[in-house]
Amino acid sequence: MSPSFVNPALTLHTPTGDSRPPKSRRRDVVENDEYAAFVRRIIRAFARRVATGDVEALRDMVGLSDLLDDAITDAVKGLRTHGYSWAEIADRLGITRQAAHQRWGGDK
Repeated sequence: MSPSFVNPALTLHTPTGDSRPPKSRRRDVVENDEYAAFVRRIIRAFARRVATGDVEALRDMVGLSDLLDDAITDAVKGLRTHGYSWAEIADRLGITRQAAHQRWGGDK
């Protein structure tokens, strides 16, 4: 298509000449509260099942702890990739930025 057929009103003009829209640091949060509540219900139901005598499943339940730690690490790394600072992450967790960086930063 030749430039004469391009509608200038629909063309993004940025001072840098970059025609791509700016990358948004934050994404829309969709149903995270409901999803977290669902996960909590599942974990509690699993605990009740183990508590009624399913001793073999206890090892599986403890294994979820390692899985959750890995998932938190992935989430923090993702937030850092999207531009969140250690201070912003730490603030949500009620810890210092140094503690957050020590736990999830570095060579992990």
